[in-house]
Amino acid sequence: MRISQIFGLFYQGNLIGAMIYGPLGMPNIWKKYAKAESKVIELKRLCCIDNTPKNTESYFIGKTLRWLKQNTDYDLVVSYADTFYGHSGVIYKASNFKHVGMTTKGKVIDYKGKFYHDKCIRTYYINKSGGKMLKPFAQRVKDALECGEARYIEMPEKNIYTYPLRKVSIGNK
Repeated sequence: MRISQIFGLFYQGNLIGAMIYGPLGMPNIWKKYAKAESKVIELKRLCCIDNTPKNTESYFIGKTLRWLKQNTDYDLVVSYADTFYGHSGVIYKASNFKHVGMTTKGKVIDYKGKFYHDKCIRTYYINKSGGKMLKPFAQRVKDALECGEARYIEMPEKNIYTYPLRKVSIGNK
């Protein structure tokens, strides 16, 4: 995961939440939202400990959005609510993000009870003789798929949310 900004939320000196922002995960998807890749950032991860007050996540998001607006040149924040894990985007709605659509369905590989993006079986390195070789983990997962020890699982669409940090037109138009 590529990371640009990391934030911590503290209460009485204890870390109670963390948030990670970074470049959009899919190549060239930024073109849907901005005229330059450097103008859009993705809210990639958000977590708070259990038993925090009801609005803790939206409070935390609001603080980070204000910081990004004041301290960076980003125009837009994009985030995804993953329906596979039961997330519909309630926190984003509470934080005034706009629902702009859904992603396409995807697939992951279920291997030994963990989910891996299907691109994990297409990761290579250059060996000492200059040949292109699958990385060892990629080879293990690929072999497991071929012998039935791993399987593909279709993933549902994700909700896409955006939050403008500045007033600009969205898109590459």
